[in-house]
Amino acid sequence: MPPRAVSDHGVIAPHDPTPDPSKVAGQAGASAAPAPESAEVAASASARVSAPDPDADAPGAAARGEAVLSLEAVGAGYDERLALHGVSFAARPGDRIAVLGPNGGGKTTLFRVILGELSARTGRVDRSGDVAVVPQTERSRLDFPVSALDVVLMGTIAGRAWWRGPRRADREAGREALAAVGLEDRASTTFGALSGGQRQRVMVARALVRRARVLLLDEPYRGLDTRSAARLDELIVELAGRGHALLIATHDVSQARAWDQVLCLNGGQVAFGPPATTLTPQVLAATYGGELLRVGPDGELAVVAEHHCG
Repeated sequence: MPPRAVSDHGVIAPHDPTPDPSKVAGQAGASAAPAPESAEVAASASARVSAPDPDADAPGAAARGEAVLSLEAVGAGYDERLALHGVSFAARPGDRIAVLGPNGGGKTTLFRVILGELSARTGRVDRSGDVAVVPQTERSRLDFPVSALDVVLMGTIAGRAWWRGPRRADREAGREALAAVGLEDRASTTFGALSGGQRQRVMVARALVRRARVLLLDEPYRGLDTRSAARLDELIVELAGRGHALLIATHDVSQARAWDQVLCLNGGQVAFGPPATTLTPQVLAATYGGELLRVGPDGELAVVAEHHCG
């Protein structure tokens, strides 16, 4: 089925129904017997982890293809309070977009609106294809006896009745998703026994098994060591090269400068555009205010402290 555009002014696509491994134990049903199915169904499920844009061969091609996500003058909030207003930008296949902002600046609200969990009060949201979130793994409980493959298979629950276990094709697609993030040999490893970087890649695989065109990464570098962060850097480049659009919440200004676009939030949109021309001292001051500090011999601006939400 071809991707269909959806809008907050029309039919809203269901938000990401994928359960978090910290809340669901064993629902993936590692011991459930797979149901027989046709070769056609197996091929369809196996294709879930293939690149949404087979012609995408390099990251950062912001002008390539039509937008898979666009927001126009979007505002949203809770109760009577607007937590976010005036947000307008578009994401295209291959885009790596840094989302910068202080605690309470609207990053979490933005992700919820994009997922469809929270309706926009003003403006318009258009999506072409599925959207999936990659949550922070440090918030996950690690004492549930689920394997890496079980966690990935949680991404297939939306495509079947909730009481049914994963099908053979789901398992094949799950293993392909793990292979895509370099963890095919860790399929049977308990999720809690993996390193922080490996757990983060498992969560990416869970999003890939849904064949999501847009990936929302919520501070994916938090708690990672240097080696794991470097591996995640490589994976983000690979995903962009396959045609995924990625929105990455981060507080690392230097890191954001290496990506294609940057969206700065502080209750509303401060700026959006290429990092080289967008991340000016004035924009960073409006985004973070007194939380900025000049560091290094060149006096580069950096955020004083990291945050967990917003």
